Amino acid sequence: MPTVRPYRPDDRAALADICVRTGDAGEDSRGVYPDLDLLPNIFVLPYVEFEPALAFVVDDDGRAVGYVVGTSDTPTFVEWFRREWLPTLTERYPQPTGRPSTPTAWMVGLLHHPERMLVPEVAAYPAHLHIDLLPTHQRAGHGRALMTTFLDALGDAGVAAVHLAMATANTRARAFYGRMGFHEVPVPAAPGVTYLGRSTQDVQPGRAEGMPDLRP
Repeated sequence: MPTVRPYRPDDRAALADICVRTGDAGEDSRGVYPDLDLLPNIFVLPYVEFEPALAFVVDDDGRAVGYVVGTSDTPTFVEWFRREWLPTLTERYPQPTGRPSTPTAWMVGLLHHPERMLVPEVAAYPAHLHIDLLPTHQRAGHGRALMTTFLDALGDAGVAAVHLAMATANTRARAFYGRMGFHEVPVPAAPGVTYLGRSTQDVQPGRAEGMPDLRP
């Protein structure tokens, strides 16, 4: 049976592959972003570098088939990303000039603007996360196990609340997050993106709309 365990450095390539195979609103992104290192360098690898204690994987016979990664402190992560992570990538991914004309150019723009993660509306939810599972291992309870493990780790560290950002078009993911107790946090300046948040304390599944509003 697949099990959840802490991330190990030898999982790095598997996590990058999972990110690519789920990177287009939950679908395979290889036809959208030809550079297979781009999405992992934004959405998974910096997290396992910065805060590996908050990285967990679903292990199926020694192979990672899903993961959750994140940070307990978004502002500190953004500062580190700008200072330490981004300089290692600027030669390969120069900052775009002008209006992005391709999905790759748009994504490289995100890479060069980590401050986009500092969203005032979710400031009361200092942690954030990314979670992905290969299609072969979805709808089997592994996402819930990953999320529960991550939330428990945050709670044990004294972090009160967590948020995430997702493509609004990914309706399957939205349903999952609702079952995990996340509620929507309105962010008017983010078209096409939905922000969700929740306390790290236990809540009953399906009670997302009844979650307390933690915003100031």
